[in-house]
Amino acid sequence: MGPLQADLDTDLAAELIAHASDKGINFIDTAALYGNYEHIKKGIKKSRKDWIVSSKSYDYDAKGMKASLEKARVGMDRDVIDLFMLHETESEHTIRGHWEAFEYLLNAKSKGMVRAVGVSTHRIEGVRGANKFNEIDVIHPIFNFTGLGIEDGSVEEMESAIIEAHLKGKGIFAMKPLGGGNLISQREIAFDFLKSKNFIHSIAIGMQSFEEIDYNVLMIKNQKIPEDVIEITGNRVRTLHIDEWCNGCAECIKVCGQKALKIKDGRSTVDVNKCVLCSYCSSVCPLFCIKVV
Repeated sequence: MGPLQADLDTDLAAELIAHASDKGINFIDTAALYGNYEHIKKGIKKSRKDWIVSSKSYDYDAKGMKASLEKARVGMDRDVIDLFMLHETESEHTIRGHWEAFEYLLNAKSKGMVRAVGVSTHRIEGVRGANKFNEIDVIHPIFNFTGLGIEDGSVEEMESAIIEAHLKGKGIFAMKPLGGGNLISQREIAFDFLKSKNFIHSIAIGMQSFEEIDYNVLMIKNQKIPEDVIEITGNRVRTLHIDEWCNGCAECIKVCGQKALKIKDGRSTVDVNKCVLCSYCSSVCPLFCIKVV
């Protein structure tokens, strides 16, 4: 809903969040990067039931993590963040390299400012690395039936690593069930795949409209979905849009773990078969010319 993707008005975003709450959704995931704390704050205040809130940050030292946690608490007007994670960890080495920041989160957890700590990752090695740390409560891995977006192996290898995490008692919530929208035409298969996995405790599904919320709630509950809702949501295909004023600086390419971007004819172009619409590229574009639409 935030500025990196749909860029919805905060009041509309709040209405959507409150609608989701009324429908039974109670878990919302965000990040320091996404710039949507105001949207969430308004949505929480508008909701009649409370939310479980998750956020994450790239910070690698205590000072930076302290600032990120405070930004989340103040930005969403919550004394406690239910889950706070290291954002996009690559392996055991990333976790060790960011340990000062993680240790700050552990301290915040002991003080009651955070209820659980974890890591998000697009890599099998990120899950395997997290499995080596008892202090990590939750892992947020990319996981879908095609393996789209997994940077270092197959969906079978990712599943094996996630099962190991589950057996260690870690909470698992999957990201990119539709591969950033690329699997929308196969969404029934995609969602059935994840719902069949008893080691997945929650799924982070992107939603930008009332119809998408209604579809996803009915889908999770295995209830009949009205034909008009199926049609409206099925026709919505998101793409990465790069404006014509791109100057080919290549900053976006540096952060694209999917290797979906390249410079052609002096400007950045995207391979839609590799892009998972994570919008990390748009967050570093100095000319603000990249957006998920």
